Amino acid sequence: MSSEIRFREESIDGCVKVYVSGEVDIYTSQLLKDKLYQIVDADQGDLKIDCRELNYIDSTGLGIFVGALKKAKQNGKQIIISNLKENIKKLFIITGLNNVFVMEE
Repeated sequence: MSSEIRFREESIDGCVKVYVSGEVDIYTSQLLKDKLYQIVDADQGDLKIDCRELNYIDSTGLGIFVGALKKAKQNGKQIIISNLKENIKKLFIITGLNNVFVMEE
């Protein structure tokens, strides 16, 4: 299986917005981790992750979101996740992560 992940990043109103598209799995998760941690470490404000074009995420990817959130909170920042597709939103609800992250439609 060939999976792919793409990012687009922009700074808006004192925060960084990252658009994630494709699939996050064991093969692409390191790219996601590198990108999110780089942004959080740069301490540019809150991080908004737009998942409108994210088609799939596995437990590895969810773990990376949690790790990035821990790093962000250490810097007094938050991560806002938006535009989850229904299948991915169900994963957040089942795992309870919808209560950990700020979620936007």
